Order: sequence, then C-alpha cells, then structure tokens
Amino acid sequence: MRTFRVGTRGSRLAMTQSTTVAETLSAAAGIEHELVTIRTEGDVLTGPLAQMGGTGVFASALRQGLFDRRCDVAVHSLKDLPAKDLEGLTIAAVPAREQVRDALCSAGDLPLAELPAGAKIGTGSPRRAAQLRLARPDVDVVDIRGNVGTRLARVRGREDAAETSTQAPDSARGDLDAVVLAGAGLTRLGLADHISELLDPRVMLPAPGQGALAVEVRSEDAAADAPLGPALAAADDRRARLETTAERALLARLNAGCSAPIGGLGRLLQSAESETDSGAGSVLRLDTVVCSPDGVSAQRAEQQIELDPKLGSDEEIAAAAALGRRTAEQLLAEDTGLLAHVVDT
Repeated sequence: MRTFRVGTRGSRLAMTQSTTVAETLSAAAGIEHELVTIRTEGDVLTGPLAQMGGTGVFASALRQGLFDRRCDVAVHSLKDLPAKDLEGLTIAAVPAREQVRDALCSAGDLPLAELPAGAKIGTGSPRRAAQLRLARPDVDVVDIRGNVGTRLARVRGREDAAETSTQAPDSARGDLDAVVLAGAGLTRLGLADHISELLDPRVMLPAPGQGALAVEVRSEDAAADAPLGPALAAADDRRARLETTAERALLARLNAGCSAPIGGLGRLLQSAESETDSGAGSVLRLDTVVCSPDGVSAQRAEQQIELDPKLGSDEEIAAAAALGRRTAEQLLAEDTGLLAHVVDT
C-alpha cells in the first residue's frame, strides 16, 4: 500500500477531523494518504434532522465508500454513527476524546440561567431541544440547520463568527439570542472563544459518542498484519473506547438512533483505592436521560462497574458493553411509558 484514501464529508469540521486522523495514521504507518470527499444524505437533504431518517444520515455514504473501495478509511463523528455495527466493517480506532459537553454560544455571553424569558435558542438536535425545554421551559427553541459557522452567525453579535457563515442569508443572521453546539466541534475549529458556557451534564447530557471520532475500515484492514493495522491500534484510546462502547451499547439495546432525545455519558474514573493511572481500580460509570420531545418529562438512569485490572482489552470492552445494556434495562424495567414515544422498544 503506497497510499491510503480517507473518506470524509466536505464540511470544514469534517475535513479538519479527517485530516488530523489521516496525518496521525500516515506518520505511524509511513504511508502517504489522500482525502476523498463523499457527499452524504445529510449534506444533501434539508429540514429537521429527525425527519431525514436521523440514524446514519451522515454515515451511510461513507460506509458505502468503504464497501465500494473508493476509500480505505472513513472518519465519522461517533455520535452520528448507528449503534449497531455493519458486517464487514470495523471501528478500528476511537482516538482520544475531545470536549464532551454541549456549548451555549449566546449574545452578550450570558449563561443559560441568565437568558431572558422568551429568548430564542437555536439547535437542530431533538436531544438538545428537549433538555433545553426541560431546563428552561420559558425560552423559545428554534430548529436550525447548517455548518458550525452558519449556526454561529445566527446569534446576535456573532454574525461574522466564521468565514463559513456566508452560507447564512442576511435574514438568518443575528436573529437568535443563542445557539447550542458541540463543544468538541468548536474546539477543533479554533472557535472555542465563542463558547459562553459549557453546559453541565446535570443540565444537558451529551449525545452518546459526542466528542469522539470513529475510524472505520474494512474488517480485514484492521488486522495486525495489514498495512494500517498497527497504526490503527496505536490510535485507539482506552478511555474513549470504553466510555463510548458503554454509550453505544445503551443505544443499541434501546433500538434508538442519533436523532432520539436521549443523552448518555460514560466516564472512566479512578476508584478511591487506586494510587496510579495504570487502570487498577478504575470505575466506569454511565449516566443517561430520556426526554419527551416537548421537554415536559424525563427519565434518568445510572449504573457503574469496577473494572478488574486483570482484564484484557477485549474483556474490558465486553464489560463496558454489558454496562450499557444494563443501564438500558434499568430504563426499560421502570416502564414510565416515555420510551415508547421516543424509541422502538
């Protein structure tokens, strides 16, 4: 293999993420790379995400590119990837995770609690919209689409937030009091100075997989003796892999997609007995919330496990997946009736 091809969406954020991964793999493997831009259904369709099919709307074309051998590596935002794996493809690496929390970008840098009643807050995410309504039922949540710059430009005083904001027509510039975006995306684009507040997970739990990237390849290309195999293994981060495995197992058990109003956050912590960072005594915790779309009600669950330091990598991943399923079972056992309205149980 003289060159490997990295499939990516064409947005500035996607290109930034894919370039970072490609350069890391190239340096480790000693193989040149090239980016292949692939348009996804989510890039073509308009309207609310929940009405576009939601699950996989940004990932399907990239995955097809792997099957068609138009690319050898696909880089996804993990929160956009369906929770159930496809036969023949493997998430070979989950690199170290970026900021997991959602970010409020507001006029005057006001925090969520200080925004006035009736403030217009933009988001394209049913999960963010539901939790906004739960925390602040007195604000007006507005559905928006577009890349990061376009959405930032809709905040009063941030009309020229980024060069990509040229996509926004004049009528949709500065028409909102705030928007909620992923903190990770803003950070990766060098736009973290636009963050007015990183929202506490107790107020807004992030999407499962948020802040993480998924490096997906054909299964045979992840083997240790494949040209990119060792580089992919080196790019995989233990903490990110375990946390997101638990989060994705939760979604898979609930048959929920990325557009469902469900938040989930896994956290790998050190237990009080552990005196080193070797993994001994580490605790994996998973918190989740399921909201009604209108933000009137919510159901929460939390579970945690202590990881045996003698476990191998595969056994740890299996334990993380079991934690996700167990947390989902807690939600299902409580049977509040809320899940029936947001997922296919």
